[in-house]
Amino acid sequence: MIYLLMNLLERLGIFAIGFILIMRFDIFKKLLTGQANRYEKLSLSLLFGLFGIAGTYMGVPTQNAIANSRVIGVALGGILGGPLVGFAAGVIAGGHRFLIDVGGFTAASCGVATIIEGVAGALVYHRLKRRAFDPGAALITGIIVETLQMTILLLMAKPFAAAVSLVSVIGLPMIVVNSIGLALFVELVASVFKEKERFGAFQAQTALNIALQTLPFLRSGLNSGSAEETARIILEMTDLDAVAITDETTVLACKGIDEEFHRPGTLLQHSCTRDVLKNGIIAAPLTRGDIGCSYAGCRYGSAIVVPLKKQEKIIGTLQLYRLKENGITPLDAELVNGLAHLFSNQLEISEIEGQRQLVKDAEIRALQAQINPHFLFNAINTIISYTRTNPETASVLLVKLADFFRANINPGNRDVPLEKELEHCRTYIALESARFEERLRVAYDVSDDVLTTLLPPLILQPLVENAVKHGILPKEEGGLVSISAYRFEGAVRIVVQDSGVGMSEKQIASLFTDSGSSDAQGGSGIAVKNVHARLTALYGAEYGLCVESREGEGTTVSFRVPR
Repeated sequence: MIYLLMNLLERLGIFAIGFILIMRFDIFKKLLTGQANRYEKLSLSLLFGLFGIAGTYMGVPTQNAIANSRVIGVALGGILGGPLVGFAAGVIAGGHRFLIDVGGFTAASCGVATIIEGVAGALVYHRLKRRAFDPGAALITGIIVETLQMTILLLMAKPFAAAVSLVSVIGLPMIVVNSIGLALFVELVASVFKEKERFGAFQAQTALNIALQTLPFLRSGLNSGSAEETARIILEMTDLDAVAITDETTVLACKGIDEEFHRPGTLLQHSCTRDVLKNGIIAAPLTRGDIGCSYAGCRYGSAIVVPLKKQEKIIGTLQLYRLKENGITPLDAELVNGLAHLFSNQLEISEIEGQRQLVKDAEIRALQAQINPHFLFNAINTIISYTRTNPETASVLLVKLADFFRANINPGNRDVPLEKELEHCRTYIALESARFEERLRVAYDVSDDVLTTLLPPLILQPLVENAVKHGILPKEEGGLVSISAYRFEGAVRIVVQDSGVGMSEKQIASLFTDSGSSDAQGGSGIAVKNVHARLTALYGAEYGLCVESREGEGTTVSFRVPR
């Protein structure tokens, strides 16, 4: 029994070497990942069946029978490929066992047992397993199927006494060695699979890190600057020999070996790159000839070239190079594929962000255009009232109005200092005070350290105008408008407060709605709504207007601006 045990263990090592070699084939990897089709499974059935046959020939002759490791190949086929693969491998190995010893007292029983072991191995293992590759479940499966084989030998082999004698000698060694062998092979598969997962995770992490580092550059789109930084980052984070990025006609960037021969702005020199741009299909030239470089001294031996797309239109390529021919690995291919998708998505996002900014700018200009005529209309009405009664004052006010617009028409600069906004307010108040005289009082409380704070132009004056026309002037005795600005929680808080007629809660609630645009405070809603819309469009919802008011006591309108 000890002799059998040692010999079976020795043959198990030979099996392990063969199994390791098999695992290198792609068809085997497809089986492990569940991607093998029926024809590939049939090929694997043949392979595992041949393993079973090898287990027969490597067996140890004992009492007119063979102590063998045939079950390892057959049951392993069932464990990895399912009942169909196990059955087919069992038929091949079991049929062979029967044919080489037709008439032998164990030929039929061994043949039948081998077929049953292939199917039973699959069913028992998948019933017991707790994870994809479970060596513990494989060990128990080996014990069960080998015990089943010994039972079949006792039931079918004749004479019975010879079968009992044979089982008493080979039973324990075969159960121990073959069950351990199944567990070891499943653990070997698990370790290979885990290693592949680790490589995949590392590759995904590398791609993600590259994407994160290149994100700030690709936001500006695909150009020589962003391409150069991107190629540099990829080269630093991988073991590649060179990285290049092109647009549709020229090289945008090349980093690494021979970069001096592929400078930015040079025409495309590789035929494989032109093919990718033309067909939109990934190219993986494995030799210098396949790369097709027009430069005679080019040392690149292999490459992989993928298209970069924006809205399904090819706008360039990403290229990875190695000096060694056939040097591009499957991991390189996965990396460049992942990067190409990430880069293409980022380029699309950058274009969307650019379009969104253009829309936002257009919206702000449109809102500002609504404010300017509103102010101009009211200022002209004020001046008109003086043209008959006091032409000299009207003339002065017209000059002030002209100076006001002349100084503030600046299409190229969206933001102006708070100090400039206060000048707008003073000019407006001068125009209104000329009409309403002592009924209008204004107070300023502005810290010197916030005068340089940048604001959208004409953002403060409409609020002051609102306070004057819809807060103070409806009161017979007039009132006070206070303008204050100071630092507040990392921002600058600006407050316009009046002691006017105030508003009801219903009017406040309707200020920023369409229905409130013409109702709140007798028409003040348009200015307030537009100022609120401009602030939120520029800075976000948290920087919109805050309105507090009580009827008969006045109104306070405030907002914050980021410093």
